[in-house]
Amino acid sequence: MNGNPLWYKDAVFYEVYVRAFRDSDGDGYGDLRGLIEKLDYLQDLGVDCIWLMPIFPSPLFDDGYDVADFRDIHPDYGNLDDFKELVAEAHKRSIRIITDLVLNHTSSHHPWFQAARKDKTSKYRDYYVWSDTDQKYSEARIIFLDTETSNWAWDEEAGQYYWHRFYSSQPDLNYENPQVQQEMLDVMKFWLDLGIDGFRADAIPYLYEREGTNCENLPETHAYLKQARAFFDKHAPEGILLSEANQWPEDVRAYFGDGDEMHMAFHFPVMPRIFMALKRQDSTPIRQILERTPEIPENTQWCTFLRNHDELTLEMVTEDERQWMWQQYAPDPRMRLNLGIRRRLAPLLDNDKATILLANSLLFTLPGSPILYYGDEIGMGDNIWLDDRNGVRTPMQWDSSQQAGFSEAQELYAPVIAEVPYAPAQVNVASQQADPDSLYHHIKRMIAARKSQPAFSCGDLAWAETDKPEETLAYYRRSNGETLLVINNLSAGAQTVRVKLAQGVGPAFSDLLNGQNFQADGGFLEAKLPPRGYLWLKAG
Repeated sequence: MNGNPLWYKDAVFYEVYVRAFRDSDGDGYGDLRGLIEKLDYLQDLGVDCIWLMPIFPSPLFDDGYDVADFRDIHPDYGNLDDFKELVAEAHKRSIRIITDLVLNHTSSHHPWFQAARKDKTSKYRDYYVWSDTDQKYSEARIIFLDTETSNWAWDEEAGQYYWHRFYSSQPDLNYENPQVQQEMLDVMKFWLDLGIDGFRADAIPYLYEREGTNCENLPETHAYLKQARAFFDKHAPEGILLSEANQWPEDVRAYFGDGDEMHMAFHFPVMPRIFMALKRQDSTPIRQILERTPEIPENTQWCTFLRNHDELTLEMVTEDERQWMWQQYAPDPRMRLNLGIRRRLAPLLDNDKATILLANSLLFTLPGSPILYYGDEIGMGDNIWLDDRNGVRTPMQWDSSQQAGFSEAQELYAPVIAEVPYAPAQVNVASQQADPDSLYHHIKRMIAARKSQPAFSCGDLAWAETDKPEETLAYYRRSNGETLLVINNLSAGAQTVRVKLAQGVGPAFSDLLNGQNFQADGGFLEAKLPPRGYLWLKAG
């Protein structure tokens, strides 16, 4: 779009659930044309790239992650012409578009699987993983413990078991089959030819199975992803592959390869540790996970996030830490799902504006490109009484009307949040845009400040020495002779912090968010921070 193949290193991403964002035709379902209507809003917020949750035809047993056709649009959302217009209109505003691509599995409704189960001689039989027994690959964990008792499901018509790492309605593809490998490259090409800017590659650690292993992160998986990256480098040199691998950072490191695999990867373990640090008022969890995070190739980037469309996953914590997180953040069993917590950012943080902003300060200033989840920029609530993860996928609240400006329909795909303090009367875009001190405007200013300083996106990280090492998290971000100093007060009380300046840094600083000037004295900078306060300072 602008001849910058490394654009993703500087980008602010925004995750959109199309069904929830804006209904343009009054049927109660958000759609692509509704998203087009709101592109100016996203441009004004400062978004560089929109990540779309699955928009393919699907029976929606898993909200679109069960794909029935990789080359079309779900009719609830519109059609391919609508999608082409979305891409064109987004690009006009210098906004890129990536979509979810589900590489690991299809829906059981997919024509490939229907052909496979009906005929052992069909070429599609070998598109999936079959067995006469459910005892193979017994060392692979079951991911959806709440609903599945095995990774194998019996198919009466096929007369065999088929392998699935997620719901039994999502049979895994067989990547041992070169035809499957090519099919998925062809799917990528189909969307890239429509102008898309890349994919968030879903569930990639599970592409291959090997007896005697946990069937995750296998060498064969990396070999295929290198093949996909080579395809990208040839056909879409500015396109990106964003890895969804919920693993420890040293395991995720492998998905970058030598800069010849995934362009980006989510840093899953950072996210729960931000919440640990906030609740404990102690920086240790964040420090420890970043200190064990390996260096990555120059042409790659981490993706960081506070919340998204899934549960707040607690896979990458210890059992004791998980139990503690559940006690602290999910005291009602309805708030828990699988190995995580199904709540949005604002309710998790008790709807406390200062704490929400502090969490965002960490998101926007720690290493990686940040991803915002739709509605978190205005502090939307959740509905734990809806099934599965639907409680964090409710309609976007545009104004204070009963249907929140989302739709003219009387019946919606899901109810708008109705309870105080998260109902549209209290939380909506229009009122926050009119209030310069609103959460929306604070987030918008953070985005603008972040984008004005390349060191936030590509600078290195070095801890700053303070006299309050637990209550505060202070660090330098440095790049090309520029030095930024970020100080976050994790404490619920005001703090006066003395920061020992690194050699060659200071003594003059300016606040990137409000223009205030600071002066160090004798190699120390003294700063007064309110409860949950933060400073983004630029040296010089």
